[in-house]
Amino acid sequence: MITLITGGARSGKSGYAERLATQSGLQVVYLATAWAGDAEMGERVRLHRASRPADWVTVEEPLALGAALRAHARADRCLVIDCLTLWLNNLILADHPGSGEVAMIEPGTVFAAERADLLDALRTLPGQAIAVSNEVGMGVVPLGALNRFFVDETGRLNQAIAALAGRVVWMVAGCPVLAKGAI
Repeated sequence: MITLITGGARSGKSGYAERLATQSGLQVVYLATAWAGDAEMGERVRLHRASRPADWVTVEEPLALGAALRAHARADRCLVIDCLTLWLNNLILADHPGSGEVAMIEPGTVFAAERADLLDALRTLPGQAIAVSNEVGMGVVPLGALNRFFVDETGRLNQAIAALAGRVVWMVAGCPVLAKGAI
């Protein structure tokens, strides 16, 4: 069973994912995708780590998410993937480090391979997986080719995972709104 939880920034996605994982009654493995590249992001990562239950296993994997899913998925486990949008950002930067406003209209090799591997892993995953992703395409079309590429690819990834998911939840101001499946 795959659950996709999407919504805006600070809409309650991670908290809801953590509640669902706790309610699953399964061993929880938390797959964190953030890179602590600067002091502010390092503090965010520290606070996230500190907020998780001590008995949860945390795996930090900023790029090879499909491989991490395969390594940790079991029928008696619930995997929490937090978050897909940070992971996409990491993939873009892996292919184009320091590119800034490069007119990128094609996925790079790391991006394409890791995205395909993630979707392949999700198709055959034992146990449960809860994936958190931002819904970034609900505003104006952003300036800059790199920003538009990010928004487009986030939307495409969310659609691909939603197609595989048995449940899709959209978070609005901390309230879960069911888009697919049952709560």
